[in-house]
Amino acid sequence: MPIYWAFLTYMLLRPGIENKEYSFMFPGIDKVLHFSIFGFLGFCILASFPNIKKSTYLLIGLSYALLTEILQEFMGFGRSLEILDLFADMAGFSLAIFVYNQISKRLP
Repeated sequence: MPIYWAFLTYMLLRPGIENKEYSFMFPGIDKVLHFSIFGFLGFCILASFPNIKKSTYLLIGLSYALLTEILQEFMGFGRSLEILDLFADMAGFSLAIFVYNQISKRLP
């Protein structure tokens, strides 16, 4: 998990690129990516710390999402703070709770 977290931080803070560079890119793909990567991160945290309080878990997600968005704005690498990214991050983090609970119910 630390390697994924470090990779995620790098990807979120590296200089921005245009979304039209590849044929599979479409407007809003960054929101889908934010949702997906934070969902996976959230699932990894829940799997690593199954007894974590949900409030603590959500606070970790919100803090990390907010920190990366603020750093994007102020680091000057062509990235900017976007509230919709923050919502996508938290939606992915929240979905991870649902997915983790469904999977843990089915496993012995």
